[in-house]
Amino acid sequence: MEAPPVDSNDMHVDAWYEALAGIGLTFERTVIHDQIGKGADMLLPALMPELDEATRETLSAAHDDIFKMRFRSNVRPFPKARDLLAHAHGLGQEVVLASSASKDDLDIYLDLLQIRDLVAVMTSGDEVENTKPAPEIFSKALQKLQGITPSEAIVVGDTPYDMEAAGKCGIATVALRSGGLPTRSSWRRGRSGSTMMLLLCSPTMKNSPLGQ
Repeated sequence: MEAPPVDSNDMHVDAWYEALAGIGLTFERTVIHDQIGKGADMLLPALMPELDEATRETLSAAHDDIFKMRFRSNVRPFPKARDLLAHAHGLGQEVVLASSASKDDLDIYLDLLQIRDLVAVMTSGDEVENTKPAPEIFSKALQKLQGITPSEAIVVGDTPYDMEAAGKCGIATVALRSGGLPTRSSWRRGRSGSTMMLLLCSPTMKNSPLGQ
C-alpha cells in the first residue's frame, strides 16, 4: 500500500499557505510542511486547535480549490515511480493506493503515473471519517483486499503520518525520503519492530521488502 508516488508535497504547502493567508493567518511554510500527509481534518487542528468547524471547512475548501486551479496540473511522478509499482506487481504483490488525498486527485494521479492496470485497490480521504495519522485509510484498504492480513501487507510512505497510521494497523512500513522531511528522526512514528528502510536510490530496492 502506498500514497501516489508523485511530487506534490511542496505544492500542498503553497496551497495551504495561500488558503490560510486568505483569512489573515500566516504560518511559516516549514510549519505547514511538517503537517503535510494529513488531511484537512487532522492538519488544521494541529495548526490551530481553537478553530471552529465552519472555519475549518472554509479553509479546507479554499485549499482544495487553490491546489486544483493553480498547482495540480504541475504535479509530476517521481523518477521510476511506475517501475517501482510494476516491479511489485510483477512479483505478485497487490498494489494499493491509500491516501488522504481526494478521490478526484487519485484518479488524476492514476492516469499521470499510467498505473490503472497495476492498482488492485484504491482508498481516498473521501472514504473515511479521519485521515492519517488515524489508521482508517489503511484499515479500509485492507477490508477491500480479499484475505490479506496486516502482517502480509507493507506500507510505502513519504511522511511520518503514513508510518504512524500503518503502525496503528500493525502493518510494516518502508519510508521513502521524498516528502522533504530533513532528518531520519522525523520518521520514528511507526510501530516498534516495523520495517523502516530508506530507499535512497534504485539499487536499494532489491534488498527491501518490495524487491522480494
